Amino acid sequence: MKLIHAKDYRDMSRKAANVVSAQVILKESSVLGLATGSTPIGTYQQLIEWHKKGDVSFANAVTVNLDEYCALPASHEQSYLSFMNANFFDHIDLRRENAHLPNGMAKSYEAECEAYDALIAALGGIDLQLLGIGPNGHIGFNEPDEQFVMGTHRARLSDATRLANARFFGGSAENVPEFAITMGIRHIMQAKRILLIANGAQKLDVINRALNGPVTPRLPASILQLHPDLTVIVSA
Repeated sequence: MKLIHAKDYRDMSRKAANVVSAQVILKESSVLGLATGSTPIGTYQQLIEWHKKGDVSFANAVTVNLDEYCALPASHEQSYLSFMNANFFDHIDLRRENAHLPNGMAKSYEAECEAYDALIAALGGIDLQLLGIGPNGHIGFNEPDEQFVMGTHRARLSDATRLANARFFGGSAENVPEFAITMGIRHIMQAKRILLIANGAQKLDVINRALNGPVTPRLPASILQLHPDLTVIVSA
């Protein structure tokens, strides 16, 4: 594991963007696992800036996002497809057919989860997985549980997660969807490289417990200790 302390959010974002851009430059057809939320926005902004300067291209890359809310139309401003379009996809040369997210409006969640797992397997797995971390230690929407859930699955969001995301839904946790489709632990851990980013003093405790405490499904991010190529960038 490589732990990097950044000076501030901008520095963290730049360092994270360096890792992502290097991956794509060295392997143009990279499969990138992407994350949403406020933490990676700066990383995406830096990548957009470098792309506009001609320093990095995503024309041959493929992306698979970690998750999508259930029962929230893709056109909704808080869907993760809308987030990715606004914060990244609309500003780079990634071919849209190569950008993949779970379908939160699927008629059969079970079939959608199986199809998403099959898609990632058919792509040969993920070359670099970008992760944030929730206040309760979740990665993707893999919430604290009695066991790690291996495959893509429909997850019930914890009260802590819905409260943390309330700011995106008018400040009310009740407006946050109760469920999401999320990539499971298997494909996250099978990624060739993992980049975990965390910003703010409030994340330092959960990062410390995840990286230095026992590996337990009660703190999902703790399993990252077992990955052979993990880079963690934190800023307080």
